[in-house]
Formats: sequence, structure tokens, C-alpha cells
Amino acid sequence: MPTSAPITTIDTPKELAEHIDQLISIEPRFADVYAQVGVPDLRRKSQGFESLLRAMVGQQLSVAAAASIWKRLEEAELIQPENIKSAEDDLLRAQGLSKRKIRYVRSLVEHNIDFAKLASLPDDEVIDTLTAVTGIGRWTAEMYLLFSLGRADVLAVDDLAIKVGAMVLFELDSRPTSKQLYELSQPWSPHRSTASLLLWAYYGWLKDRQGLPV
Repeated sequence: MPTSAPITTIDTPKELAEHIDQLISIEPRFADVYAQVGVPDLRRKSQGFESLLRAMVGQQLSVAAAASIWKRLEEAELIQPENIKSAEDDLLRAQGLSKRKIRYVRSLVEHNIDFAKLASLPDDEVIDTLTAVTGIGRWTAEMYLLFSLGRADVLAVDDLAIKVGAMVLFELDSRPTSKQLYELSQPWSPHRSTASLLLWAYYGWLKDRQGLPV
């Protein structure tokens, strides 16, 4: 029987710098990004239920609005699955959750994900497990892989900032589709998380320049 590929993570800035060097050897144009942004922040987040719950709460909200609702949930002690399970919808709604968000949150509780086991699963199995939850799409699952689990080979092809960064870096006529970006990024494996972090940082750098299509 074939064995699964080993799980590779990026856990320190030094490791990220090593991945950057290897990525540049595959695609030299990333050297220009590296020269502008340096070693990006790993943006590491915690693992587990609360991390995913917070991502759910923040979907399609401003940073300020998401932070306000999260604070109210914390104060009401409604960030633990057992407390959410026993809470009435009216109580969750009183903290600022919409009817749709309440449905998402309850789905997350009902799936009772084994987060310790999740950390040892291959990327595709993590994505399958998380996207089985109502309200968690592939992008959210990829963000968990990248920022909570530190996986080394994740490119969020649906992310707008990454698409814009790739468009400018590779001098494309328009933002690439998710499929085009997926195909473009295949040679970068197993360093696609590094590409994601560089392209996000590059997007921020581009936004600070005038006259660029961002």
C-alpha cells in the first residue's frame, strides 16, 4: 500500500526563510517580492474549536464588528461547545449572531471535530473534515491549515489578494481565475504556503503604491 506523504509545517521565521530560498530557486520572480517585503509574518493562530468559531463569527463582517461580537460571546461564556449546545437561539442572537451564523455555529458544535486528530491528518482530509461543517468553505479550511496548523503547501487560490499579487508579479492581463492560479502554482509545491505569505505581503506593499490595480 502507498504511504502518505509526510506532513510538513513551517513553525519559525528561520524555516520560512529557508522555504523562501527554495521557492525562489523554483520561481525566480519571487525574489523581487522578497526584496520588497522580506520574511513575512507567519500570522500563526491557535488550533481548535475557538479558532474556527472565531473565523465563522467574522465571516463577511468588518474587523471591528467581528471583534465586538466575539467580545460579547466571550463575556457570555458562549465560546465553548458545551455552552453553545445548551444555549437557546435567542441568547446567541442577543450577542449579535444572525440566524444564519447561529446555524453555522450549531453545525460546528454538532460535528464534534477531534482537533487533536485533525493536526495529524493530511491536508486534503483536513479540508474534507472542515468543509463538512455548514458555513465552512474551502477558503476557511485552507486558512486553518495555513495559520493554525502551519502546513507548508497551501495556496488559497480563491483569495482576492493572492490573485491580485499574482497578476502583478507575473504581468498577467487580468486577475487569474482560481483554476488558472492553481495550475500556475503547481510547480511551487511543496512551498505554496510560502508563496501565499509572500503574495499577501506583496499585495499590502502594492496597496501602498499609487496607480496600481489593487
